[in-house]
Amino acid sequence: MKIYITGISGFLSINLVRYLLAHGYHDISGIDLVDFNYPEREKIEFLQGDIRHPEEVRQSMAGAEIVIHTAAALPLYTPEDIYSTDVEGTSILLKQAQENGVRRFIHISSTAVYGVPDHHPLYESDPMSGVGPYGNAKVLAEELCVDARARGLCTPILRPKSFVGPERLGVFAIFYEWASQGKNFPMIGNGKNRYQFLDVEDLCEAIHTCITLDENVVNDTFNIGAAEFTTMKQDYQAVLDEAGLGKHIVTFPATPVIYTLKVLEALKLSPLYPWIYETASKDSFVSIEKAQKQLGFKPKYSNQDAMLRNYRWYLANKDKFQNAEGVSHRLPWKQKALKLVKVFF
Repeated sequence: MKIYITGISGFLSINLVRYLLAHGYHDISGIDLVDFNYPEREKIEFLQGDIRHPEEVRQSMAGAEIVIHTAAALPLYTPEDIYSTDVEGTSILLKQAQENGVRRFIHISSTAVYGVPDHHPLYESDPMSGVGPYGNAKVLAEELCVDARARGLCTPILRPKSFVGPERLGVFAIFYEWASQGKNFPMIGNGKNRYQFLDVEDLCEAIHTCITLDENVVNDTFNIGAAEFTTMKQDYQAVLDEAGLGKHIVTFPATPVIYTLKVLEALKLSPLYPWIYETASKDSFVSIEKAQKQLGFKPKYSNQDAMLRNYRWYLANKDKFQNAEGVSHRLPWKQKALKLVKVFF
């Protein structure tokens, strides 16, 4: 079977490509704005293109039976790029998938569709209320997928928590740099909140079940996250302990930090966007019971396992991206004002 992956050059997708190759899938194609410059380049069919361009989608999707839609413009992109990629791009992909007779369209959504909730854990039946351009776009993209499902296309929707693992940089690269350089690390709030993550390998497992299980089982919407997680302070401290330099998480009252970050953002000096700093001090976890029962989902990694796996990968590869910066998960995010703050930690 031919598997087609959108955003194939991204952090999730390179892990997915490796997972699929290891599980005997050798007919893999994909599209991405960014070049696919990994060692697996000769093992896949790749088109450097844009999911917002129907002809490029038509050309690259030809012959695919399974579509795995991971491409997305993240919150640091402009609102225009977020909408055109996450909503209009999804619409173009779904239309082409149905014209091509694709059997399954697996959509990677986000728990951002729940907005800022007033209870935990969150269930798939809870209302969607996206916050900001990214959250709103993810809600609209899911609605397009549900419409396609109603028209007969098998459309599993996965809502993963923030996932980490090999190749993940982004905001985590800031923390890992501080840990490796022997710095204490600031945390918004008292750190007692529970914030669920997910290892990328566990997400790949969940995607694989959506390929292999019966259509009637997978044609649904599922939360995906770690089964084991403690508090923000404990989970992040595990990385500082791994660094072995005697450093600690330093907590700060949430309200003044958030206001400070809002000012820095207005001055374009904040490395974080509002969704991160406004929710970092709050509980954030979902129920994975539905995926466990319906998909047989059994996550291997706890929050701490996932973060340590990612940190060890960072240490082994940091020289490769020492001077790189960007707005995706593939590249370290700019530290901006945090570069000056770091000297005090």
